Amino acid sequence: MTDIFLLISAAIVLCCIAPKSCFAASFKVGAARRIITPEPLLPVSGGVGEPCPAHEKRGELTVTAIVFERDQTRVAIAVIDNLGWPKIWGDKTRALVPGIPPENILIAATHTHSAPDAYCFPDMDGNHHTDLDYINHVCELTAEAVNDAVVALQPAVLKSAVAEARGKIAYNYYAPELYDPRCGVLQAISPDNETIIATMVNYAIHPETLGPNKGILSPDLCGPLRDRIEALTGGTALFVNGAQGGMVTADNRSPEGDLETWDECLRIGNLLADEALRVIADAPVQMNPDLHCAARDLTLPVDSALMRMLLQQSPLKAQMDSIETVVTQLNLVNVGTAQLLTIPGEALPNIGYFLKRNMPTNQPFLLGLTNDAFGYMLSKYDFDSFERYQYISQTSMGEMTAEIYVEQALRLVRDAPAPDGRAR
Repeated sequence: MTDIFLLISAAIVLCCIAPKSCFAASFKVGAARRIITPEPLLPVSGGVGEPCPAHEKRGELTVTAIVFERDQTRVAIAVIDNLGWPKIWGDKTRALVPGIPPENILIAATHTHSAPDAYCFPDMDGNHHTDLDYINHVCELTAEAVNDAVVALQPAVLKSAVAEARGKIAYNYYAPELYDPRCGVLQAISPDNETIIATMVNYAIHPETLGPNKGILSPDLCGPLRDRIEALTGGTALFVNGAQGGMVTADNRSPEGDLETWDECLRIGNLLADEALRVIADAPVQMNPDLHCAARDLTLPVDSALMRMLLQQSPLKAQMDSIETVVTQLNLVNVGTAQLLTIPGEALPNIGYFLKRNMPTNQPFLLGLTNDAFGYMLSKYDFDSFERYQYISQTSMGEMTAEIYVEQALRLVRDAPAPDGRAR
């Protein structure tokens, strides 16, 4: 009996004097990347219509994956340089990742307007110009990146922060001040505080500085942002978009007109990178943070005549149960004091603000164009209500899309535990 008492006492003493890294051992993070630039170059797409031929590239298109693990829970976020990434392609990737439940794999698009079409948009004759071999290859490379991130898992501590990004980065083309300037940053660091493993930046902006009509294939401002962070920190960087619909775009305005140049991509990407690193710099370190992932199916009606026409003529139709409704995956992830909520499209800023103030954390992240990208998402009050919103009404799925999404998203928030350190 005395021996058992001594062993227990020794174990307590060892725990008390153990280095802090011991307490972070169950929380792990890994990251990996694949280059997905097509060779030869493929036409690029900025939306509905025939893609434009590309004659040069600026930067590399990539897919970047980060995996979080705590105890028996693993969550992956993979971000692809593309206008949008339908769930059909995402499910192909999920089937190739044996180490993570498919519902815990979040697949997002940066929304660059200078990458090949993944939607299979039909032209006026009903023909699509998507290179399906390229798309399937990207699905495989995305799975490789996620699987490599699993292999790279290592003990980590976490920093998380949300604050306004300052400077000439974004504005709303429809109403210049109607956008969310907040930048969310997650950073995983080795327990000895010597190595930054990964930095994830969440900010709402259209990466369309170059646009699809310049003959340039490019990640746009997302590439320079990643390059800058990686040069300054040594870790892997990834960018996830936010609620940037209607029309939160890159602020490349000048007295001479918009600066649609690679130099402007560099300026905006580098500035946002510097601001993200400023935001996260003094955030407290979280030892062994909680990790929670919830998922549920979200069914949305397709009421838009344009969207029904696109689906009717799409080769993806054969893999859909109906063109009258679509089913996608909605996710909520708690990691430490941060809460991450996915949006399967381009939500307008007012919807983003509403969601964030109803999330039980002061570090809300909205992951736009994640698990699907079903066009614009605007409230029923804004839908087709005035001329300025005519285009985004036509390129949404309908009047009730955002209403249904918000109801289900907030139900997911209410059903989840609060993030670390927050009371409901």
